[in-house]
Amino acid sequence: MPPSDDAVARMRFEAGRKSVLLAYLIWFFLGYGGVHRMYLGKWGSGLAMLAIFAVSWVLMPILIGWPIFAVILIWWLFDALFIPGMARRADERLIDHLRR
Repeated sequence: MPPSDDAVARMRFEAGRKSVLLAYLIWFFLGYGGVHRMYLGKWGSGLAMLAIFAVSWVLMPILIGWPIFAVILIWWLFDALFIPGMARRADERLIDHLRR
């Protein structure tokens, strides 16, 4: 007897759900580059964070990069507060996708 549609949907959800713990680990080690945002499905802002971070590194030798890096640092710190909500919204998007 094959599994019910509900059981299959539940298995797909469990396989695709986002871990808050993993998101925090990514945030801590790779967060300056926005990788945690990409993991949580926020590709646009994650790529923007990565681009700003790259520009700041290129401009650091002429000291213009430091204020830009400060923006990334502030953004990175605020994201620590937003990760649980971003993970919940990513899981909600997954549920909506599985219902179709």
